[in-house]
Amino acid sequence: MATIDMKCRFCNQAEQVRKYGTNPRGAQRYRCFDCNRTFLLDYAYEACKPGVKEKIVDMAMNSSGVRETGRVLKVGYNTVLRTLKNSVVTPIDLFSI
Repeated sequence: MATIDMKCRFCNQAEQVRKYGTNPRGAQRYRCFDCNRTFLLDYAYEACKPGVKEKIVDMAMNSSGVRETGRVLKVGYNTVLRTLKNSVVTPIDLFSI
């Protein structure tokens, strides 16, 4: 029998991760009992994969357009817009310099 060394993608805890059923597509879900969150090993949608939301914000800060960001990261432009609306960026006070 093959074993997979599982770590929670949110809190990096390895001991408290257990199988937790399947999603509607039939992929195995896992639950971390330390942080009470569920996750998959591999996501079908690109926007759900770890790190994509950070890449969206980084590309926006480097003056990439919404459609270009969606095309490069293989997500919809509505996902890009929603992520940018929900992201919090601290404003820079130019007059205090």
